[in-house]
Amino acid sequence: MGYDFDFDVIARSWVYLFRDGLSFTVTLTLLSMAGGIVLGTLLALMRLSHLGPLRAVASTYVNVMRSLPLVLVIFWFYFLVPWIGGWVSGSGQPLKVGAFTSALITFTLFEAAFYCEILRAGIQSIPRGQLFAGSALGLSYSQNMRLVVLPQAFRNMLPVLLTQTIILFQDTSLVYVISSTDFLGAAHKVANRDHRLVEMYSFAAVVYFIFCFSASVYVRRLQKRLMIIR
Repeated sequence: MGYDFDFDVIARSWVYLFRDGLSFTVTLTLLSMAGGIVLGTLLALMRLSHLGPLRAVASTYVNVMRSLPLVLVIFWFYFLVPWIGGWVSGSGQPLKVGAFTSALITFTLFEAAFYCEILRAGIQSIPRGQLFAGSALGLSYSQNMRLVVLPQAFRNMLPVLLTQTIILFQDTSLVYVISSTDFLGAAHKVANRDHRLVEMYSFAAVVYFIFCFSASVYVRRLQKRLMIIR
């Protein structure tokens, strides 16, 4: 007996899939990207610092985060950190941290390690002569970085930053392990409820492909435009 496809299940669950599922995924991606870039910038500056302790701390953080499986980090922050927080506060009870907040903290801290290396490469790509010129004009180190180096580094590395954000968008699907209702999690719940695994997982794959492929095309065009500007 052949399998009877029923793609009407997608139409029946449209609001749930996009309002609850996709909005969760997009929100988590954008907030994690923003937080990750801010923290990644600080880490990049620490890795390029003349102070050995700052370099050591940043290098250790980046190497540890890049060496751990993301799913393990998600589990660690969701299950262990609340207990550690409760122990530190002396309450003896785990801190109440929602699944979204836990996922946001996890992805921000995890992705910061990758954004750090991208931005570090961007900063190092700026000719040192510009730093000397800024210093000659009376700019301090922080002013040089804020006004001269970082704007150029962000522009030069923007395509790579966006590519890492596409990877982040895909990685957010791992929050299903803590029962969060992201887009894939919503599709999974509908699939189990209506026994339509083939239809729902196929639809989820198509949606992820459309988002990621469209973003990749935009990144390639942006990269070509930046090369022309240079």
